[in-house]
Amino acid sequence: MFDWLKRIQTSVTSVEEVFQYFEQMLEDGRYMFETASNTLLAGTDPEAVKEDLWATDKRINRLERRIRRRIITHLTMHGTGAIASDLVMMSIIKDAERIGDYCKNIFDLAVLDRSFPDGVREDLLETKSTITRLLAKARNIYKSEDEEDAKVFIAQADALAKHCDDRAVAMVVRDDPDGKSAVSALTYRYFKRIISHSMNVITSLVVPVDQLDYYDEDDEGRKDIAGSAGTE
Repeated sequence: MFDWLKRIQTSVTSVEEVFQYFEQMLEDGRYMFETASNTLLAGTDPEAVKEDLWATDKRINRLERRIRRRIITHLTMHGTGAIASDLVMMSIIKDAERIGDYCKNIFDLAVLDRSFPDGVREDLLETKSTITRLLAKARNIYKSEDEEDAKVFIAQADALAKHCDDRAVAMVVRDDPDGKSAVSALTYRYFKRIISHSMNVITSLVVPVDQLDYYDEDDEGRKDIAGSAGTE
């Protein structure tokens, strides 16, 4: 999958540099998720973390631009033989960048309203903890390029995404005279999107290029990804 990174040694940068940029993007995304979620769910003061959260998001954006410049250089030097792998890298750095955007959405909810129906906060806190562990695991799997670990990750993330989807729907259709379900539904939705973007990064290790960013489009997309990930 990342064979092109080995060839980039002949270019203007090193493979270690590109890996470090992307790993930092993933780590920053995990940090932003935990910080924003704790602001919404655990009472962290929004004003105490906003500046740091936005600075971290800006760093993610800078790292994305740096990697893009390396990819353009690589394409220029290696031509059509590098197109497929470079397109994959372009795709997954966008996924890493989008995680930061959804974390800002979660933070905005914390500023808007931090009230939840009975039992929902507890489920969101548990879900948040699981997502945090998955985001940390995503960085490790990306670094090791371990396909077996990637398949386990995909199965776990798929189940968690479905849980978030089901809970979001339940929040939308419930009788809610106090208006507390709207924030809950959006939180579950943002959680699912973050899971999906992290899964897109990991599925790049086990699926063809044409199936990237296809995981959560519809049921057929989910079946395609699951089938490809299970293929030896």
